Amino acid sequence: MKIFSGNSNPPLARKICEYIGIELGKCTVSSFPDGETFVKIEENVRGADVFVIQPTSPPSNQHLMELFIMMDALRRASAKRITAVLPFYGYARQDRKDQPRVPITAKLVANLLVAAGANRVLTMDLHAQQIQGFFDIPVDHLYAAPVIYDYLKRKEIPNLVVVSPDVGGLKMAHAYSQMLGAGLAIVAKSRKNATEVEAMNVIGEVEGKNILMVDDLTETAGTLTAAARLLKKHGAKQVLACVSHAVLNDLGIERLRNSVIDELITTDTVLRPEIEGVNITTLSVAGLLGEAIRRIHLNSSVTSLFELGGQRLP
Repeated sequence: MKIFSGNSNPPLARKICEYIGIELGKCTVSSFPDGETFVKIEENVRGADVFVIQPTSPPSNQHLMELFIMMDALRRASAKRITAVLPFYGYARQDRKDQPRVPITAKLVANLLVAAGANRVLTMDLHAQQIQGFFDIPVDHLYAAPVIYDYLKRKEIPNLVVVSPDVGGLKMAHAYSQMLGAGLAIVAKSRKNATEVEAMNVIGEVEGKNILMVDDLTETAGTLTAAARLLKKHGAKQVLACVSHAVLNDLGIERLRNSVIDELITTDTVLRPEIEGVNITTLSVAGLLGEAIRRIHLNSSVTSLFELGGQRLP
């Protein structure tokens, strides 16, 4: 087994290698002055089972091209099997034609991964689970829930209600409420545009309760901050937000600084600089990904990684 990483999230790749007990593979991934990506694999991979760790965090296109070129280099170097490990799968929100004359970019990325040489994909908390069906190669879809559940259990939050900040995340919120033995509520919202949402109504009892909002992804934090304000208006006490992929831009950071969210709980699927003025807890999913990689290499079952307390995750 050999593990390589592009420039997207080297610290996560190193943690995964530490968990498995192997060295991170040596490779050069750099750019020419005109912006073209150059890749050189610095060690022999002939006949190897290779895993390339590369979440598509911003700049998404740059990191995707690095992944494609790395896999092409590995395929031409006679690697036996190449698994693309995308802890965060970019373009997942473009998974259907919701307007005339728009692409289904999540499907395009799936096609490009296969064309570049991927024999298998390992990813985590897809924005839409049906994206697995865009591939004709095996896809292992993990959930960050076990790592987040352990952290929340230790906090022992009383009077907890799990809230989905939009109707689309209800299935995930229901799974968290079942795991934590908590209540369930929904914030019904309408979206003004790509960066602004208008929270409309709360369905469920939140007055006097501690709130845990769960979502798979936040970038501008518009949904989370608007939902948190509405929940506070309805009498919620403490408001925590739990997001698998916090791909925060400047607008999102500013909104979080000015929001009523007491703590943002997220994972290290994407690399972020230190953010001042926001209470962010970052949990590592390196052990979960490392265990999945180890089992895939040994052709063992990964089913138990999709379960928590005997319950199958969403």
